[in-house]
Amino acid sequence: MTLRLLTAFTLGVAAVSAEPRLTLQLRDLYTAPITGTTTGRTQDTANLARINFLREEPGQSRNRFFVNDQNGPLYILDRKTGRFTVYLDFNGHGERKGIFHRFTNNPGYASGLISFQFDPAYAANGRFYTLHMEDPSIPTSPNPDSTTVPGFPSDNYAVTDPIPTPGPTLREVVLIEWTDTNPADTVFQGSARELLRFQMNTQIHPVGDMTFNPAARPGDPDWRVMYIGCGDGGSGESKDLSMRFNPQRLDTLVGKILRIVPDLSEHKDTSKVSGNGRYRVPNDNPFAARSGARPEVWAYGIRNPHRLSWDGDRLFASVIGLHAWETVILVQKGANFGYSEREGNQALAPPTNALGPIPADDRIPVRIGDKPTGELVKPTYPVIQYGHVPEGGDAIAGGFFYHGKIAALRGKFLFGDISTGHIWWADPKEMIALAGADSQKRAATHEVRIQSQGPGGKEELYQSMYPIATTEYHKRGGQTETLPGTAQVAKNRADIRFAVDDSGELYILSKSDGMIRQITGAAFE
Repeated sequence: MTLRLLTAFTLGVAAVSAEPRLTLQLRDLYTAPITGTTTGRTQDTANLARINFLREEPGQSRNRFFVNDQNGPLYILDRKTGRFTVYLDFNGHGERKGIFHRFTNNPGYASGLISFQFDPAYAANGRFYTLHMEDPSIPTSPNPDSTTVPGFPSDNYAVTDPIPTPGPTLREVVLIEWTDTNPADTVFQGSARELLRFQMNTQIHPVGDMTFNPAARPGDPDWRVMYIGCGDGGSGESKDLSMRFNPQRLDTLVGKILRIVPDLSEHKDTSKVSGNGRYRVPNDNPFAARSGARPEVWAYGIRNPHRLSWDGDRLFASVIGLHAWETVILVQKGANFGYSEREGNQALAPPTNALGPIPADDRIPVRIGDKPTGELVKPTYPVIQYGHVPEGGDAIAGGFFYHGKIAALRGKFLFGDISTGHIWWADPKEMIALAGADSQKRAATHEVRIQSQGPGGKEELYQSMYPIATTEYHKRGGQTETLPGTAQVAKNRADIRFAVDDSGELYILSKSDGMIRQITGAAFE
């Protein structure tokens, strides 16, 4: 690690001081079914369960979570009993009995059943959305096979033409709208409609998350309008200049935040039907009227915005970095966040991806097609940034703004690192105040300790989630000495993600041991 990066790191993460430190109380809550192996020695085979998202089912009468495992299952989780029931299985690859025969779930990458999200009107219409990855080279039909789902007549399902992405196509990510005609049941019954199919250059950085504005209400311009965090498919780090600028190109969908209306009957007077006829695009999207640009683009120049979260009506994205920086951005209409010409608050130079200082003329060419337009724009910089150093990590896990019952956490943004398992908090007011500010200014971040039950049954203090996940991994039969997977900083990966329920309470999911834990208390000490 160079002195330059060490110095810059102190700008993003607060130095250790004598200030009181926040301690989280954590308890084991749910144990996901093992879909990996206990004998594998790499991340590719040994994560016990690749649980990626947990969302509470809308509706006051229900007491259920939905949880996806990237290996294929979408579960219903009974909050009282802790029982997992397979609601849909997407993995029909090879001999598997799931729905999609082109399904691909290469562990170690963000592939498989990536994400799901409920429609804001789910309680009335039974609609939800999924993202999964397919391998278009597999010589079989991309149409769903509903043999094992009797309540899903798939005859009317129609595959869309993939949206092209410059460069080779290795994978496709598919966005589907599902309508359950009997949401009270534990198995799917209803129909599915493919909305959008994205070409991806590699297996990494797919479409990672989708969300709706929780502050929007019926009649509002943002009601039932979907925001999509679309990764760059690995193109932005390529030495091939024909695809390296994909995150910057306004005629591509990758490396962007997208904004669409999934329901063709919604917002008819203020949007237009998409080119494939499956969704609508709001007229007030920033590039909707620009010749050659994709009208779906809301913000661009982003490497991998794999987690989206809201504070009121402000949308934030947690972005996984390349060489040095993990970041949180405040998503703003039409903003260019710099990648692949910036990483964090540094310049990123092709073709070697060398990091350096931001140039005195801090502007980036606007690109539509494979040539710059001649127009220049100043990039927008992150509001939070931490480095690839031992006190930081390798890949931001995302986070949430806390609005639950724990007094010490109220009004804080809690987030963590996937590999090292470190957790921090930041002040949302400071994050908002620094949005669009000087490129060297970041919100202060404060590392958190974790109190949890140790191997001997006593409550112990930990500096990260790594030892907690390690203990449970071995209790569940994991046979390697350390957790699976490697990274630049973490030699083995805790593999954590965050989730929040409708009451604002926070949960931590860890793929390495297949556990879901709840934050039950917090105090400054």
